[in-house]
Amino acid sequence: MRARIYLPPKNAMQSGRAKTHEWILEFMSATAKRPDTLMGWIGGGDTQAQVKLTFSSQQEAEAYATRHEIPYDVELPQARRIKPKAYADNFHWSRTENWTH
Repeated sequence: MRARIYLPPKNAMQSGRAKTHEWILEFMSATAKRPDTLMGWIGGGDTQAQVKLTFSSQQEAEAYATRHEIPYDVELPQARRIKPKAYADNFHWSRTENWTH
């Protein structure tokens, strides 16, 4: 069963960056998920896909996968692009478009 090692992105619902500093090793599902006929929920019998292991660095996660002979893919995080913003820029004299609510 193949594993995926990645650094989780920031939660879109929060402004903070909590829980984004640990690398995660999670197993990919070996079987396709199927809908449950009674409840209509999507599920499967593969319990290994529910396992998520956290590591403090990428090297530790790779060492764990190598030590246990788990094939893995590493997804490197993209660089953050921060656009500086200021409320005063809404009223700046050089603003080209109209300001509306």
